[in-house]
Amino acid sequence: MLEINGLTKKYKRGEQIVSAVCDLSMTVADGEFVHIVGHSGSGKSTLLSLIAGLLTPDAGEIKIAAAPFSTLTDEERAVFRNHNIGVIPQMPTLLAALNVFDNVALPWYLAKKDGDVAGRVWYLLDELGIRDLATALPHTLSGGEIRRVLIARALMMEPKLILADEPTSDLDPTRTKEVMELFQRINRQGTTLVVVTHETDTLSYGDRVLELSGGKFVTCQQSHVQGR
Repeated sequence: MLEINGLTKKYKRGEQIVSAVCDLSMTVADGEFVHIVGHSGSGKSTLLSLIAGLLTPDAGEIKIAAAPFSTLTDEERAVFRNHNIGVIPQMPTLLAALNVFDNVALPWYLAKKDGDVAGRVWYLLDELGIRDLATALPHTLSGGEIRRVLIARALMMEPKLILADEPTSDLDPTRTKEVMELFQRINRQGTTLVVVTHETDTLSYGDRVLELSGGKFVTCQQSHVQGR
């Protein structure tokens, strides 16, 4: 599903050049559920943004479902991402003028996809426990509610790959468990997941844990997966 070779991304910090991701390679198989962990500044969010095509690498390549994703134009990447990748960002990215229902439906509208858009939205709102927020505007929502709307939107197109950056931050333990169990159900249906997290309690829901430090992987371990 996901193949990365020699990925490098550098930033300029004052007069210093910092390598956020350094000659990094990894492979994630179809249907795998991988967690990426590491301390703040280790490169986790940068890596996820590179995979999502939101940042352009300085070197290396990214292939998603055998497609040369990193060599596509910005427009081609946006179209590919909308159809194939569900991105759950760490920072809120809901459109302020749209209510919850329309924010969740947005990827469908952008893709001009036929079918029962309303049915899909209501299903996801029910799954995330936010059906009663359908007509609410983003500025009225709590942090945890926004997080669940972002997750629903990422799932809207039934993507082949889900990239989640701290998807359970702002959630209480009960909601965290519900979200991770939802991810697990989606994964069992064949969707590949790559989840960045600092919450060790959620690691047991995945197949593998990769640790980043200084833009490189330093450890890899199998998870003791719950319910498998």
